[in-house]
Amino acid sequence: MSEAQNVMPDKTTRFSCKGKAVYHFLWTSTFSEYTVVPTCLFGCGFPTGYGAAVNTAKVEPGSTCAIFGLGAIGLSTIIGCKSSGASRIIAIDINSNKFEKAMFFGATECINPKDYCKPIEDVIIEMTGHGVNYSFECIGSTDVMKSALECTHIGYGTSVIIGGAPPNAHITFDPYLLFTGRTWKGSIFGGWKSKEFVPRLVADFLANKFNLDGLVSHTLPFEDINEGFHLLQSGQSIRTVLML
Repeated sequence: MSEAQNVMPDKTTRFSCKGKAVYHFLWTSTFSEYTVVPTCLFGCGFPTGYGAAVNTAKVEPGSTCAIFGLGAIGLSTIIGCKSSGASRIIAIDINSNKFEKAMFFGATECINPKDYCKPIEDVIIEMTGHGVNYSFECIGSTDVMKSALECTHIGYGTSVIIGGAPPNAHITFDPYLLFTGRTWKGSIFGGWKSKEFVPRLVADFLANKFNLDGLVSHTLPFEDINEGFHLLQSGQSIRTVLML
């Protein structure tokens, strides 16, 4: 995102210390006891993944989908695919401990690339016959982005990049993949206009149209913040909430 995220959208900061401005992190300041944010619980994870399926890709009923990466965004993408009526949802991650959550949210099968001696895109093409209708990269790896594109169906497959790649990263790929009819898209915040649609998503959640409780895997007291980072880095956490 090119817009600076160390101030609020109106270009001001809500914090100061000894008369000097204190800048935000990603429009929030999560170590504050009190803060002002442009969006709250629905600020990223769920709207981003869910919207990538229902808005950016526009998954159709009866279609086949592949989701690469089963963090909060990947699991939210599964929710979006399921709610759109996808008949087959393949969840991919190198951490098999995440498969139970993926199945809970709607995946029909789960695969670990480490279990195969061939590229994962070849595995998926063999599983589906000709490739999936839609694929979603929820990691931020350029190698996985290519795999996600390559596993889509020739002629009309669509692949959506959701994960943010490292700075200065580049992709080299065979242009024939696009020449033969595939579509490659990117998605930021699921394609939602936040001011208009976040309240609608919250209303849908309150109306029990989707269950998001499973996206919060741990709740810890603030003094255990280092344990929260350990859970994240070790792949044990989906989302950890720190309580003051």
